[in-house]
Amino acid sequence: MIRILSKDALLLGVDTCGPSGSIALARVTDAGLTVMGEAQLAGGEYAASLVLAIADLLDGVAAAVGDLAGIVAVAGPGSFTGIRIGLAAVKAIAEAVSVPVVAVSRLALLADSAGASCSVLDAHRGQFYCGMYFEGQTPEMAREMLLTAGEINAMGGLKGRVAVCEETVAQLLEELFGEPDLIRVEAPKAATALRYSLNKWRAEEFADVALLDGYYLRGADAKVSARLG
Repeated sequence: MIRILSKDALLLGVDTCGPSGSIALARVTDAGLTVMGEAQLAGGEYAASLVLAIADLLDGVAAAVGDLAGIVAVAGPGSFTGIRIGLAAVKAIAEAVSVPVVAVSRLALLADSAGASCSVLDAHRGQFYCGMYFEGQTPEMAREMLLTAGEINAMGGLKGRVAVCEETVAQLLEELFGEPDLIRVEAPKAATALRYSLNKWRAEEFADVALLDGYYLRGADAKVSARLG
């Protein structure tokens, strides 16, 4: 087993993609991961609160940044500013203490937490962030796109169970597409990302920290990113 998943290894999770954010610490156990602590972050205050919140969380388990074995970063899609602040902190810590980073997609986290084949987030501007993951697909075959309602219709609508964590999105989808099979769940958090990341740690699917960037799904970035999943 790689060092990062050795028993008692400490992992940090960071998610600053949504209207509010979160961080979490977890230790590797024989059964998987045990969350040691979590903290919520108010949206719009990430720049002032994120680094201090990480320090406080580490203090709470009598640990220091140098005790981290790795970091899980939720890299988007979501708030442009929030993503940039979160990833800047992740990169600074990873480079300072030489630990690897796993980057994950918020859409994939949402779908996984609901056991759904699709996930939808509000992208504003009359658009939706849509993730589509079907049984038997490889990660490279999964599709994550920025779509309008018209584009979703042109694709034949949303197939299977659809995970949503925003009631405004749920209501819009019901108004636009009749009665899709919506699964309402809580928004993914850093602790969700930590649990989801286990298979990526085992497969050593690490991000290139120097090149790590936000997953915005806008403009030229409106394509599947092979770095995430």
